[in-house]
Amino acid sequence: MDLASALVEVGGGRGADSFSALQQHLDVEWITQALHSSGVATVRRRRLPAEFVIWLVIGMALFADRSINAVARHLDLVLPGGPRRRKPVSSSALVQARDRVAVRPLAELFPLSAARWAAHSADALRWRGLAVYGVDGTTLRVADSPENALVFGRPKNGHGEAGYPKVRVVALMVLRSHILADLTIGAYTQGEHTLAAPLWDFLPAHSLVIVDKGFIAYDLFYRIQSGPVPRHWLIRARKGLRWTVVESLGSDDQIVELPFDSQQRRAHPQWPSVLRVRAIGYQRPGFRPQILLTSLLDPVAYPAAEIAALYHERWELELGFDETKTHTLERHETLRSQSPERVCQEIWGLAIGYNLVRLEIEHVARSMGLSPARISYRGALLLIRNFLLTSWLLSPGTLPSHLQRLHEELALLVLPKRRLRRYPRAVKFKSTAYPRKIRN
Repeated sequence: MDLASALVEVGGGRGADSFSALQQHLDVEWITQALHSSGVATVRRRRLPAEFVIWLVIGMALFADRSINAVARHLDLVLPGGPRRRKPVSSSALVQARDRVAVRPLAELFPLSAARWAAHSADALRWRGLAVYGVDGTTLRVADSPENALVFGRPKNGHGEAGYPKVRVVALMVLRSHILADLTIGAYTQGEHTLAAPLWDFLPAHSLVIVDKGFIAYDLFYRIQSGPVPRHWLIRARKGLRWTVVESLGSDDQIVELPFDSQQRRAHPQWPSVLRVRAIGYQRPGFRPQILLTSLLDPVAYPAAEIAALYHERWELELGFDETKTHTLERHETLRSQSPERVCQEIWGLAIGYNLVRLEIEHVARSMGLSPARISYRGALLLIRNFLLTSWLLSPGTLPSHLQRLHEELALLVLPKRRLRRYPRAVKFKSTAYPRKIRN
């Protein structure tokens, strides 16, 4: 069922189905499985059952500018209190319901859903038979509470600690659709390499992962390409990295050997002393020459020019982070949760909510024969928000005009083709140098 189908049901008077446009993607069996495996399944019929709390947390991400009471009211997430009206639920009851469900059901629900969504999406958008993924990290500010500061930590500057604690998130994403395939959450003090460690096992067979040069590591490359299933990686070489040329495949296209670090060799004596990879040199107009390293050794199956163009799809992950923080969270200073467990719960709900919007975008793009990157995330998010806020108020007589308006608005979501970057990336602003104010 798509948005239009959901509107038809709502127009028939089924107000509780106003969330069905997104519920269609999230299998109720996944929610049930996550609740039962975490031991918090609803035993008695509360006014706000556990499965409703799952949707409440997801709704909090989609309506970042609304109070938790407003989210519950907009999504109709309460049981009927009588034949004529629904009883309101207090803020304290909603917070208690969140604490009762805790973080584990959301943490288990996300991989259950993301694995299915990401695999289907990546399979439909392959490059030369390979599913294209990316891995990178970002940070999110959290509320300035003693508990958050203790668990997540604060960044440090020249004057001491920053004003807010931060949580570090590392994501595995299907680059061509922005669907999140997996996610790890940790303290700001944890490095991206550490948090990314469990993500590599989720790379499927016949896949290619594109990563930033900060992830250069012999053990990582060997782990990806020497497994039981064929998997590949692509990265930009950093300055000072040394190798030995073994074979020339063409102009600026060589097979090289990367030496294994002696300390790691002692820890893994069964590993080879060198790793054979491909080095591709290229230069875009107005930019410095660059060298790409990859496990794609066959120059016929994987042409160098296409690999160089493909590498720049890595920035799709950065755009995904921007869509989450700038548009979904509406540039809020911090996440709303005050305690570490609620922060993690909120992040898992945010990840699921982001994927649900992205699934709707992919559906629209497929129906129009376009890439999902050509559909405006901001526009789609606003349409879905407006639909959830107003659809249960529609009467059957006004449904045709609303459907026509919806179709016209969907056509406006198409973005022009991407232009190639003409100027190098640069830092456009500098963080404040003023020290954090200390409460007396």
